[in-house]
Order: sequence, then structure tokens, then C-alpha cells
Amino acid sequence: MSSWIYLLGAILSEVIGTVSIRLLMTSNPFYGYVFMYLMIMLSYLLLAQAIKHIPLGVAYALWEGVGIVLITASSAILFREYISPYKAVGLGIMISGIFLLKSGSRYVEAQ
Repeated sequence: MSSWIYLLGAILSEVIGTVSIRLLMTSNPFYGYVFMYLMIMLSYLLLAQAIKHIPLGVAYALWEGVGIVLITASSAILFREYISPYKAVGLGIMISGIFLLKSGSRYVEAQ
């Protein structure tokens, strides 16, 4: 269970670090870079802990896939970026793929 918490932390710190690029770069670029690098570093450290008990392919796919979905949603909310119908379909396909990957890993782990 703790591996999944590490993975969630890795995803959230990646999202925060990526979104902070746009939020902090306009006010103070130096602190923006420092904060961004710290969050991305934290993300990788937490991901390294997560893959001790979660298959690497599943953990990385969830880390990137959920991260992309959350970053896209954050950019739409915070920066009023437009999500076109194509983007929405793509995000839906990604979410479906993440679900299938996770479902498939349960089957393999059970054997």
C-alpha cells in the first residue's frame, strides 16, 4: 500500500513542479527554477520508492499518464487554456489506457 502512496506523491510533485514553471517564472525566475527542480527531484525520488513493489512499466505509465491528465486539467483551470474536442478524446483514451494497464497488472500479479 505504501508504494501506491509513493506513486501518488511522485505524480503530485511532478504536476506541481511542472505547473510551477508557468506560475513562478514570470515573478522570479531564479526561485521558479529552484522550486521546479526540487519538485521534479522529489518526484523521481518517490517514483524510485514506488517501483520497489509496483512493476516499473505500470508505475511509469501511471506517473506519466495521470500526470499529463492533471497538468492539462490544471492548465485549463489556472491558465484558461482551451481543451479542444481532440484533446478531450485523447485524454479519455489515455485514461482508458491507464485503467487497462492497471487492470492488466492485477492479473499478472495474481498468478
